[in-house]
Amino acid sequence: MEETVLSQHGLCAGNQCVAIFQEPKTFSEAQTKCKSSDGKLFETNSDSQVPERLFSGINGNFWLGTATKSAGSQSCFSVYALVGHNLTSQQKPCEKKLDGYVCQYQLEEPCKRLEVDEGALVRYNTSHKGFEVKDSETFPQGTMAVAEKAGVKYPDTKHLCFSKTWLRAPWNCEVMQGGCEHGCNSTTGSCNCPTGETLHPNNITCTKDPCKECQHTCQRGVDTHVCKCNTGYKLAKDGKRCVDINECKEKSPCTGEGEECVNTEGGFQCNCKDDYVKEDGVCVNVSICSKCEHMDCEKLNGIYQCKCREGFRVAAWDPTKCEIICTKQDCLAKCNYEADKEPMDQVCYCPEGYIKDLQNNTVYCTDIDECDTYPCQHTCENVFGSFSCSCNEYYELDSNGHDCVPRTTDYYDGSGSPPTLPPEQPTPPASPQPAILPPYIKTGSILGITLFMSLCAVLVCFVVRNMFKRCSKLELPSIKGADIDIFYLQQVTTETYKRLSIDKQFKTDSQRL
Repeated sequence: MEETVLSQHGLCAGNQCVAIFQEPKTFSEAQTKCKSSDGKLFETNSDSQVPERLFSGINGNFWLGTATKSAGSQSCFSVYALVGHNLTSQQKPCEKKLDGYVCQYQLEEPCKRLEVDEGALVRYNTSHKGFEVKDSETFPQGTMAVAEKAGVKYPDTKHLCFSKTWLRAPWNCEVMQGGCEHGCNSTTGSCNCPTGETLHPNNITCTKDPCKECQHTCQRGVDTHVCKCNTGYKLAKDGKRCVDINECKEKSPCTGEGEECVNTEGGFQCNCKDDYVKEDGVCVNVSICSKCEHMDCEKLNGIYQCKCREGFRVAAWDPTKCEIICTKQDCLAKCNYEADKEPMDQVCYCPEGYIKDLQNNTVYCTDIDECDTYPCQHTCENVFGSFSCSCNEYYELDSNGHDCVPRTTDYYDGSGSPPTLPPEQPTPPASPQPAILPPYIKTGSILGITLFMSLCAVLVCFVVRNMFKRCSKLELPSIKGADIDIFYLQQVTTETYKRLSIDKQFKTDSQRL
């Protein structure tokens, strides 16, 4: 195909074209060929000479038409071309087949050279005349002009010469398929492409659709394309496939209490962890409900808490346990009994405001008289498991619930003079340590116990000193004397506190008598 194109080319100037055809023909056959394409053999005269550049790179003899010839001569005019030499006119027998022939054509409304962008080359082709026009100033109607850039696979534009004008493809589909590479749509006036191909930006040629390899979507440019991925995906290294984004690792989007992130294809979910349930769009901890002693649970301020049966309340020492609400002086303690332990060594729990006490070898919870520690500034009233403070007239409790402050609403009685307030009660001295003793252990009992313990310490010192004196004399008499009483220390329980308190009161009453 390339050889045919190179062997048939021509030059045009003004309203005339000259073309050379490299195919063996006799003189008469050459005349017929030129006429079949609306031309004639090129005739040389003083005003018209064969352009030497038409034969650039060509060797051989070519038939020419002449205006006159010698009478009775059987030879016809031709031109001999040899690369590197000037053309030579010759006469050859008309019946002989030469290397080719030269035709000339008269042009009607030719087109001038096509103007293109800098760097673009134009290839002209007068396919309807059967030759390619090269390096011309004018071109016949029907000439195809293709503008292209070196090294680029697809052309920039394609044009058709018609009535001195270059028509840009796609033009009318009835004329050479509108200049389209594959097909022309007469309804839309655009070029068509086969399945799997897409129309190139030049609007005339078809290319393999680059976006067809994109897994999701494609963003097209003038001469480029970029594959894109849907939300929740990112482009793989090959620039075509889309892979899932693990939002749980890259973003940690689930930040609510009790939430955990679960990655899904193209997204993620915020699920509730074990022991949590979703309520009103948030995760709520319900793990405590399975541990509640009374197997009951309720939701307070958005948090699940254990609930106890009537007569019980949630233990302060364990939010999953229930303790009895004690409404009297003594209540049975709640103990975790172990067979190898004494009653007072058992792990027992008492309600707030009560202390562990052993009664008849049974552990009880005994109410603490908090009023013995002077917790109130004015008046204290002991209640089971707690205490209550109150104030004298014209005073009211402070926000701390213990101190008393003047009641501002009683300062004026309507006469215009402020009332006379009673003298403020002195604040009782603070106890050195919080009371954890039963109410029946009074201050006198504590003082008696303290004196008793001091006396025991003095006697022990005396006995030890006496022993050292005797040992120094190597005498080992019995340490038991008539004037020495031996005291034994033993564990003091609540029962002992009661007995000491009663004995002390009895001795005091005897002395008074």
